Amino acid sequence: MSLETFNIKISLSKNGCPYDNAVAEATYKIIKTELAYNRVFSSFEELEMELFNYVNWYNNHRIHRSLNYMTPVEYKSKMSE
Repeated sequence: MSLETFNIKISLSKNGCPYDNAVAEATYKIIKTELAYNRVFSSFEELEMELFNYVNWYNNHRIHRSLNYMTPVEYKSKMSE
């Protein structure tokens, strides 16, 4: 399979430029801090279920200062009106 199959574009930034991954890295930090810190999951299935629940909570219930104190779902809904 190729990048074209999934309509994925390669990064156009220079090698060593950290800004392409900034959003992903910030998201990983939040997940590690809020979900996984000091936790031991007994199985992959438990981790998978907890991550699913966390993402649901993060998108539908957790307010974000950067989104004017709305949840991502509320913010997206307002922006599409």
